[in-house]
Order: sequence, then C-alpha cells, then structure tokens
Amino acid sequence: MNKMVVNHLDKLYVTSDAATILKELEVNHPAAKIIVKATQQQEAEIGDGTNFVVSFSGELMKNAEDLLRMGLHTSNIIEGYKKAGAKAAELLQNDNFIAYKVVDVTNIEEVSRCIASCIMSKQRSYYKTITNLIAKACINVLPKVKEMFNVDNVRVAKILGLGVTDSTIVNGFVIPRNAEGNVRHVKKAVIALFNGGVDLPKTETTGTVLIDKADELVNYSKTEEALMEKAVKELADAGVNVVVSGGAIGDLAMHFLERFNMMVVKVPSKFDARRLCAAVRATPLLQLGAGIDKNKLGHCDIVTIEEIGSTKCLVFKQETDEISKLSTIVVRGSTQNILDDVERAIDDGVNVYKQMCIDGRFLAGAGASELQLCAELEKFGAEQPGLEQYSVKKYAQAFEVIPRTLAENAGFDAMKVVTNLHALHSQGKTFHGVNIDELEPIDAKELNILDHLSVKKRAIEFATNAVTTILSVDQIIMQKAAGGPKLPKQDGPMDQADEGF
Repeated sequence: MNKMVVNHLDKLYVTSDAATILKELEVNHPAAKIIVKATQQQEAEIGDGTNFVVSFSGELMKNAEDLLRMGLHTSNIIEGYKKAGAKAAELLQNDNFIAYKVVDVTNIEEVSRCIASCIMSKQRSYYKTITNLIAKACINVLPKVKEMFNVDNVRVAKILGLGVTDSTIVNGFVIPRNAEGNVRHVKKAVIALFNGGVDLPKTETTGTVLIDKADELVNYSKTEEALMEKAVKELADAGVNVVVSGGAIGDLAMHFLERFNMMVVKVPSKFDARRLCAAVRATPLLQLGAGIDKNKLGHCDIVTIEEIGSTKCLVFKQETDEISKLSTIVVRGSTQNILDDVERAIDDGVNVYKQMCIDGRFLAGAGASELQLCAELEKFGAEQPGLEQYSVKKYAQAFEVIPRTLAENAGFDAMKVVTNLHALHSQGKTFHGVNIDELEPIDAKELNILDHLSVKKRAIEFATNAVTTILSVDQIIMQKAAGGPKLPKQDGPMDQADEGF
C-alpha cells in the first residue's frame, strides 16, 4: 500500500518505497533511529528489501515484548535471536529453498522474469513495461566481467507527458536540456568540461576609466575580445568541438565559440556533470584561458540534440567504448509524483540485476520462503535445551508478518490465509505463497514470483542486528542541562529613559 508523506519542506511523496519514506520522515526516538540506520544500510549495500527490514524488525520487537512479559531475561532473548538469525541465513543457502537460478544474465526474458516481482511490489500496473526496459538497459551496459556491473551506468531521465507505457531507452547519457548555440550535432566529439561558467575571469580590482573620444571607446573592448579569441582558439587547436559549462556563458565567449563552430551545452547540476565526466572520461577544467591539458579532455562518439515529447534532450552516445557505455531510461508520465515513483522502482530493479550478476539464486516470493523459514526454525527451536528455545520460536513466528501483511493489503482474512499456507507447507508444498487476487494460495515458483537470495539474507541480518542492539539497552539517557526548571523570561526596560519607572 502507498503512503502519502509530506516532509518538512511541504513536498508531497506518494510511494510505497520504505527507503524514501524513512528518508523524508524525522525520526526522533533513539531506538527507532537504530532500525532506520539498518534500513539505510540495506539500501546502500543491496538497494532493495528495505520494507522487509522495517516490518521484520518491528515484529521481532513486538515478540520480544511478549517474551519479557513471560519473564525471560533480555540476555536469553538476545542469545536466542542471534542463534535463530544465524540459522536462518544458513537455511536460505539450502537447495530446497532455491526456487530459480539464473543461467544467462544477457537473456532479456530470463532477466525480466527475475526482476518482475521487485517491480510489481511498487508499480503493479506498469510492471511489464518497466521490467522490459530495465532488462534491456542493464544488458546493454553489461561489461565483459559481469560481476563488475555498475548501477550508475543505467540512468533515468524524467520527462512529463504521455504515460508510463510510452517510456523508452536511449543508448547513451540523456540530459533534458537544449544546446545554447546553433550547433546541434557533433560526431567524434572532443569535450572540454568546465566546472564554473565559460567567461574570462574578472579583475580583482575595480576602477573608473575616462573616455574622451569615440576611437578610445572602440579600442577599449578590443583587448578583451583579443583575449577571449585567444582562449577559444586554444580550445579549437586542442581539437575541442563540444564545450560543457557548469555555469553562465558570457555573450563574448558565446560569439567566439559559435565562430569556431563548437557545440555549447550548459549542465548546471553538479551530479549530472560528475556522471558526464565518468561517461566521456573527462576531467573538469577550472576556467577558460588557463591553458588546455589534452589528457583532461573527454571523448564521445556522438553528441546530439533529440526531441522527446516536445522536450529537447541532449544525448551523449558511446558506441565503441565498453567501459563507459551508458543507457538512459526515458520515463514518461502525467505527474511528477508518478515519474519519481517509477524512478525509485527502476533503481530497485537495477540493484536486483547487479545482485543477479554476482549470485543468480532466487527464493520463492509471495511470503513462501518466509513461511518455510518459520517452519524450519520452529523445529530448530524445539531442539534447543535452554530458555533460548522460546526466543527462537518467537523469532520464527516473526516471519509470518510478511504473508500476513500481504493478505491484509489484499483485503483477505490474514489468519485464514496464513493457516492454509502452513497446512500446504506441512504437506511439502513449500513454494506456495499468498495470492493477492484470490483467497486460494499460488505456487510462487511456477508463476515466477521471486526474491533474490542476497536481498533476503542481508535484510534478515540487518534486522536481527538492529533488534539485538535495541534489546541490549537497559536505559536511555538523554543529554539535558542539569538544574531546576527554567524561570520564565522577564522583560527588561525598553530603553534608558524607562529605567527610573
């Protein structure tokens, strides 16, 4: 289910992405902050599964409260949770948990099948379109060593208009901006990228010049023109035919750049400029006229302006360079909220593809693997000799939060759904999970509802660590000034004249 979040700047977010929700909320409670940090680490390392970390952590804390009311000491709970967490990570590696293993990461159909569940959880209406786009974009930028896949090589450009199904892929780096001058297309581009604006540096001192004659006025600006022409000629002599500016471009600079037939582009975003540097292998130059080092210039096969839905877009295409090859998914949509949410779904899908390149094993989704873990850990808990068996069993029961939440969100009786699934799992049908369309359970393996092993494994580890850290705290000490209550502030005299009254 989506959440509507309004942050401190009154910006509206409509999303089900847990990482975005937690990033925009101001969490003040120190115990809750630990869980937030665990989700942030999950987002940074894996890029997906943040919702699982929050939900599972919350259920573990709730079950720990029941154990404390029963009279168990926190040390027993912590020890049991740690044992159960280690056993869960070990169980996930077993072959009877693996529902699918990717053979070829360059096969669009196979990749789409594995990413579909991740996208469906956020964009169910458009998951087929988005999944296909992600698969094509990722395969296009896959390096020869698949483990070296870089998520930054798949970019997203958001352009308002049309619908999500009209989104396309451009093999290159796309920035929704037009060129500044008249040159619109350059092949075999040599790129000079400036951090600041493209103009001659201003003098440190200011002065007044007295001009008596018209000739003096004409000659006054000639020196500046000569310096500018010399600086632009330096660029032209170095072979530069595309200039990218991070700031304003002076009129005089624009005149000479046009005269030397150079394409001029303005990229004010530092993030886009940094990404562009990586794409064309350029080093930013400080200012115009400070000399040109040819090693700092970037190279690109084609730099062109394309029109996408009445929006002029700048496209950098690398057709021969394998390492800095980029794909951009051009997302279309009717509102900015939709574009932002689709971008977040794409980000998660690309991260799952990265994990797929490292390890191709997938678990059954729809809550099936969680219920399977629940059954296995309850058996493991029964074998424990001490009081820890109670906390191991409660840890196992916490996994039920996933199928229960899925059933509740689909509008079914959660207890009935979970009980039916437990019955099926006891019969050996371990890949059966929650059907969000009908009450009858479904075979997640058959319908390709898959969760990546690394995503699930790491999420369980982070949630367990966060909860055991909170349980090991016996007191929260807030830093506050010592002393009694503050006295109300008293108004002093308005001015010296009032002091006598």
